[in-house]
Amino acid sequence: MNSGQTDKVGFDSAALGLTKSTQSVEENALIRLINVQKYYQTPAGKFVALKDVNLHIAKGEFVSIVGKSGSGKTTLINLIVGIDNPTDGEIYIDNVPVHLLKESEKATWRGYHIGVVFQFFQLLPTLTVLENVMLPMSLCNLYPGQEGVDRAMELLRLVQLEDQADKLPYLLSGGEQQKVAIARALANDPPIIATDEPTGNLDSRTAEAVMELFYRLVEQGKTVLMVTHDPELAQRAERKIMLADGKIIAS
Repeated sequence: MNSGQTDKVGFDSAALGLTKSTQSVEENALIRLINVQKYYQTPAGKFVALKDVNLHIAKGEFVSIVGKSGSGKTTLINLIVGIDNPTDGEIYIDNVPVHLLKESEKATWRGYHIGVVFQFFQLLPTLTVLENVMLPMSLCNLYPGQEGVDRAMELLRLVQLEDQADKLPYLLSGGEQQKVAIARALANDPPIIATDEPTGNLDSRTAEAVMELFYRLVEQGKTVLMVTHDPELAQRAERKIMLADGKIIAS
């Protein structure tokens, strides 16, 4: 998206403060973090979650994010997807300055541009598998009526669960629920899939199936971000970002 051009949900990069000079930083970067800091105030004082983070991720990369507990992995992913706000610094996703968006704007932007896969699935228990996958489409007013049903079924076929469409989530195994969560993350065809410990609750066979699905998504041009504690899985990504004490020590 060029400066001044409005994207499909109406964000004008020039109006939001995106300048030509910021656009020139790494031509192929889909995700750019510039001097990002994140602090939390606690009863014991200021806690530094992220410090001096500069990061570029290109379109179509499969990136693992690793580090010990408390190193800043989840904070980093939450800032990228707009769930949290940086204390200082700039975050650009496809040249949209996410750090400048209001909360309502970020929610709309995220619905179109980011698919989030949580460790514990976060499926709505009273909705069927099909309805869970369709939910993001409804929230963003995309794929109305039968078009939405057809797309949801297409995504369930992608994760090999089309025969489970009418079941409630509790009737599925953990691995199947995770696959439903991935299908839901793909509902609005976002360019970025962000995952936090996506295989943490899965057996090795199901984890392998999830990894193969991520590979297929990257082949289709998606950018996949994967927070993981599993060193073997981290090595299988195309690129590994390592954090320690809130800083990137390898990328």
